Amino acid sequence: MGRFDGKVAIVTGAARGQGEAEARLLASEGAKVVLGDVLDDLGEAVAKDIGDAATYVHLDISNEEQWRNAIAVAQSMGQYRVLINNAAIIRPAAIEDTSTADYLSVIMVNQVGTFIGMRESIAPMRANGGGAIVNISSVDGMKGCNGLVSYNSSKWAVRGMTKTAALELGQHNIRVNSIHPGGVNTPMGNPMGDDSMVNMAFTHQALPRIGAPSEIAAAALFLASDDASYITGAELAVDGGWMAGRIVPELPGSGLSIAGVGYNA
Repeated sequence: MGRFDGKVAIVTGAARGQGEAEARLLASEGAKVVLGDVLDDLGEAVAKDIGDAATYVHLDISNEEQWRNAIAVAQSMGQYRVLINNAAIIRPAAIEDTSTADYLSVIMVNQVGTFIGMRESIAPMRANGGGAIVNISSVDGMKGCNGLVSYNSSKWAVRGMTKTAALELGQHNIRVNSIHPGGVNTPMGNPMGDDSMVNMAFTHQALPRIGAPSEIAAAALFLASDDASYITGAELAVDGGWMAGRIVPELPGSGLSIAGVGYNA
């Protein structure tokens, strides 16, 4: 038996990258999965490849009506019990170069979209006896990063909302946790698609490489499963040790022979 037999899940941003990996892994563990995204051709292709267990819906997560439609589709497939709030956008710019419109566009997707998804999921999950919500934040929801003021703001907000939701929803057997990925080899984490050089940016961390979407998916699957039945309000860094600290090449024990490696993160 799969860990998600008899359960229906919604995964946002599921047309590619982390969301696709999460949707595929949930389906492999017995879930029926609603894949939500705005990249319709890609999303439909992924759902078709997964098979009968998957359905694609167009979902702009900042749109309340589209959320209600996605949840109605999930409810029509069985017991809606799992939400992975994965979709996000990023608009890098220095603060003085960030327009209010650009700032709010990121907030509306990453922060408000996550909020709407959680809010609209409460009633059906409660009616179904409980559920699990996994919000994908970022290591940038735990620290600052120059050039990412809107993204930082939104991911810190996701971290805070997660804890508030955990406190409010535990009484309904709904667990809410956040995942904080470091660099991940997706179109967002590796926009140039250059796999030959991408690991060079991660020589400062304990595991000196970029992460794979499947590694984030495995963490999300754990937190959404009954294996994590006593975990709520937690934040899990899946970051290769990024938040543990920074390896200094010049000091003993670094294991690195190249002095002066730097990374402006």
